[in-house]
Amino acid sequence: MSDKSVLLIFIQADSGVDGTASLDSSSAKRGVPGLLKDRVLSNVIRRAQFAIPPLSLMILSSVQVPGVTQTICDLRFDRLPLDRHWDMAGISVQTGAVKPAFDLARVLRSKGIKVVLGGPYVTIFPDRCRDHGDALVIGEADDIWREVQEDLRLGELKAEYRVASFPDLSVERVVGKSALDISSYFTTNVVQTTRGCPYSCDFCNVHVMNGHRLRHRTIPSVLREVETFLREDKRIFFFLDDTVNADEHYAEKLFRELIPFGISWVGQATTALGEKPRLLDAFARSGCGALLVGIESLADGSNHAHQKFHNPAVRQAACIRSIRQAGICVYGSFIYGLDEDTLDMPRMLEEFIEETGIDVPGINLLRPIPGTGVFDRLALEGRLLHSPDDHDAFRFSWGQEMLYRPQRIALKEFIPSYTALTGRVFTVRNALKRAMRAPRLRSAVFMFNLLYVHMYGTARRDLLRQLVDLA
Repeated sequence: MSDKSVLLIFIQADSGVDGTASLDSSSAKRGVPGLLKDRVLSNVIRRAQFAIPPLSLMILSSVQVPGVTQTICDLRFDRLPLDRHWDMAGISVQTGAVKPAFDLARVLRSKGIKVVLGGPYVTIFPDRCRDHGDALVIGEADDIWREVQEDLRLGELKAEYRVASFPDLSVERVVGKSALDISSYFTTNVVQTTRGCPYSCDFCNVHVMNGHRLRHRTIPSVLREVETFLREDKRIFFFLDDTVNADEHYAEKLFRELIPFGISWVGQATTALGEKPRLLDAFARSGCGALLVGIESLADGSNHAHQKFHNPAVRQAACIRSIRQAGICVYGSFIYGLDEDTLDMPRMLEEFIEETGIDVPGINLLRPIPGTGVFDRLALEGRLLHSPDDHDAFRFSWGQEMLYRPQRIALKEFIPSYTALTGRVFTVRNALKRAMRAPRLRSAVFMFNLLYVHMYGTARRDLLRQLVDLA
């Protein structure tokens, strides 16, 4: 029986920060001056993305079966290696990249390559995917990927592999980097300690995909992984938990035990961390440099309308100041356009960003993602601007397009208010100011803010064009 070769493919979204590869090709059509300018900008954006490898494909490539070799192809950086033979390709289908994933699957299958589709979109909408692959993996694939590879070796690939229950993360699973080109990334030290989310925000699909119960890896397993990763890559660590402080006891114990490793790390947390001095101390002493916190609206009514109850607005400013005083930078993520938002929100956001000293603000439009509660509700209310059956229309597009009608603000008022807000918040001068006052990681803060000057500028042009089309 001959050995089998498997290509694991990560596909970039059509637009947004994953779309910088298109910058070079589009500018080439405009001539050398534009090409030179955009190549420089493209390099800046790539660095500012802090590109990390897709953890899901790292996990799959670490499931090793005798007679099967696996290689990761990250289409943000790599060309599709069709100059060699592949027996099977595995594509992780993100909701923001459904069409390119299906298009690629069609090309691969035309060349006789078996295609296995998995990932969030396949798990939530398997029936929409069956015609586009030879096999589907439905659910978290940690435990079932071995069976897929063994069936490939035997020539008995099934049409569907459905995970019966969420994987037990306390079971030891070694994650390696042998399938990666380490030099392609800002860092390859990506680690996940828990899965699942105890919250039920209706614009998020994490609890839909991974459940409400928080599942934990053992702390010794995480420590061993950090120690192993450091041998190959001594750069910053990304802890990819959706809420790294969700279990405070576990998080404090883990990060206190990481203090002797002397690493620097970033992650995602709730602002409640600012009210937990012991936990905040553990984060800071273990090397936490920056945290993304989801603030969303500064009005409790808006957050509550979307089932987000765990960050009362009155406590947000004090929490953020505490986190920054501990020497940790804050990326504050906002959503403008939630159901109870009014035209007073831009002023409130701008004042809040200035008052708290948030190091990197992100001011997002509400994205009704297929498979989430808000998508289904807006569809029933007739507020989506595209057919709810056209999932590709709801791809992530970095605020370049309105996909729904806000409840309390007419589109003809909302779009100008949003574009004016981002025009004031995201300037080169503000990028420099935020970098100078950041508690640490000043060059990273500057690069991120500079990226946003460009990206929100692009979004403003596209949104104002859409406003004309909607008139």
